[in-house]
Amino acid sequence: MATERRVLITGAGSGLGRALALRYARHGDRVACVDIQAARADETRALLPGEGHLALATDVASDDAMQALHDAVLAAWGGVDVLVNNAGIASGGAMVETTMEEWRRILEVDLLSVVRGCRLFLPGMLAAGSGQVISTASFAGLAGAPGLMTYGVAKAAVVALSEQLRSEVASRGVRVSVLCPAFFKTNLCESGIGNPQAMVVARKLMDVSPDTLDGVADRVFAAAQAGTFLILPTRAEPMRWRLKRWFPALYFRLMRKRMRSLSADR
Repeated sequence: MATERRVLITGAGSGLGRALALRYARHGDRVACVDIQAARADETRALLPGEGHLALATDVASDDAMQALHDAVLAAWGGVDVLVNNAGIASGGAMVETTMEEWRRILEVDLLSVVRGCRLFLPGMLAAGSGQVISTASFAGLAGAPGLMTYGVAKAAVVALSEQLRSEVASRGVRVSVLCPAFFKTNLCESGIGNPQAMVVARKLMDVSPDTLDGVADRVFAAAQAGTFLILPTRAEPMRWRLKRWFPALYFRLMRKRMRSLSADR
């Protein structure tokens, strides 16, 4: 019989966050469903089997709101065993199209929310000598693709943060994983900012993706359970990642060709 864990998931009101909440609950864990919208957090909690789950509304871009979340979870549970930093928003556009407002918004939500979660919940894991931090980045953070400037940079920083955090806590009983999926069908673009045409391309990539939400969630959950660090849960990305590492010039040419094709088809 597996030991029940206390699992906190941000962005649990829909998409991958909700799918992961279901999988942890089915595994027998208690899940704190965190979303910026209280109604969506409640909807996810109502779907979960088992008892003891929480639904909490929090703005992950706010220091004060995240501190309040931490205090509420500690009061209810005494701590967490698995932290899933999953909340995020999409953006698109070239560097010359970006605004400083866009940069600040994306970094606050997609990067600094991960920093806030780690700063607040990691000390309890280190004190216990066990735990896991799982953060959702994106293959955009590895791909170096055009037209995803703010989003790609923020997600690349999540990968770098996870790499450094893994080194810091590896000897202290805490595991670290980072997810880097490519496009699959979710509602991520509903919160998108930046160039609207970039969201059109993103939706097209979601529509033609062979990956489903359930398939991605199954692969993420299995890999996280195994303690895999870099999780590439969409089908084409493991080979694309190898291609970039081993044959970077070829990867660059193929990536540019694919992006030109997508732009021409808009």
